Amino acid sequence: MSAQSSLETPLAHFPVSRLPSGRLGNLVIDPRAGIGPDDAAIIAIYLSPALRVSRDRHGTAIAQLVQAGVLPNPVLSYSRDFITGGNTVDTTTAYNFTATWEISALVPLLAKQSAARANLRSVDLDVAWTEWQLAENARTAIYRVVGLREELASAREAEQELTQSAEAMRAATEAHEKTLLDFGAAKAAQQDAQATTLGLEQESEKQLLVLKRTLGIPSESEVRLRNGIGLPAHLDPPGQRALMDGLENRRLDLVALQEGYRSQGATVRAAILAQFPRITIGGSKASDTTNVHTEGFNISIDLPVFDRNQGVIATERATRQRLLDEYQLRVFEAHSDIATALADIRSLNKQVAASEQALPAFEGLVTSAEAALREGNTDVLAYYTARSGLLQRRIQLIKLKEQLLEAQAALELASGRFLPTNAAMHVK
Repeated sequence: MSAQSSLETPLAHFPVSRLPSGRLGNLVIDPRAGIGPDDAAIIAIYLSPALRVSRDRHGTAIAQLVQAGVLPNPVLSYSRDFITGGNTVDTTTAYNFTATWEISALVPLLAKQSAARANLRSVDLDVAWTEWQLAENARTAIYRVVGLREELASAREAEQELTQSAEAMRAATEAHEKTLLDFGAAKAAQQDAQATTLGLEQESEKQLLVLKRTLGIPSESEVRLRNGIGLPAHLDPPGQRALMDGLENRRLDLVALQEGYRSQGATVRAAILAQFPRITIGGSKASDTTNVHTEGFNISIDLPVFDRNQGVIATERATRQRLLDEYQLRVFEAHSDIATALADIRSLNKQVAASEQALPAFEGLVTSAEAALREGNTDVLAYYTARSGLLQRRIQLIKLKEQLLEAQAALELASGRFLPTNAAMHVK
């Protein structure tokens, strides 16, 4: 199914059983009504080219599992000896037929199959972890687009007001009611607002392209966001202890590393069992030139005197130790990431609250400065400085809310849990 045709389907049903959260149920996605964060997560999981590449590893792991159960082929040989001269009385053509098979291949068979099965589980879990990360990235990308659009709306509103103010100041200057200095201050404020708007437009357009890339849809396709997607002003995540309990059995990459370690342990056992002498057994049937027929058997043993598979065993053991160290490092980093994300959320909650409390004061300052300007009790520069400060405060508040969402996404990735948030984050 192509990416574009999927988005143009009036009602597309996407099962989300592969998501670790398991809480989203079955979503009915109607692109005509717009997509929300959870819709974006599902679309990205099913359409992303990056995931298709990652899922190809499953086929490779299946092939390795099949190969692990393959036994060596038996070896058949047949030869004939023709009489070409000499004393040929009472002689006949001789032949020799043998059949052999390497019986020692059975020794490491179970260990190889155990390693391949564990590796298949590890690969599938690792792919699921990649899907989980991409789903989080898609949800975060939606919120970033929403945040930038809110910033852009505030910047455009301020630019429009300042443009009208600059035009009024131009008329007043031409009527000799205001000075060139007043008009210059108004024009500078309008140009600053315009520069802010242009910068946000560029950033918003770039983020929209990032969203399309994350979703796995062509850059020329139209993406419509669902109405009512809000940014949170406060988050109440679970406590650190609750997030860390059961982390090793919940985060898919950690479980994948556990399966990889089991697979490597079985590989080490297979390498040790491969020290067993190579034994080949077989039977033979022959006839010589005097027409004497014989039947027998043969056994060959490869004595491990010099090559005892010690190099392979050392390599596999070192790989197993590396996997163990990587697992322990990943667990340590996960604990640290959870603590960092929780600290960021607590800090951002306070910053958002402080910014929201300060915003009315800046709005009142602009109102007071505007009234004082009309009465001639302040200069134009002070008024436009207040207006610029209000715009920056509004944009800063939206950016803080975006950072709060990013900290939420980081916490979900670090803990491997889908964390329900307050109603401000839900699609209305």
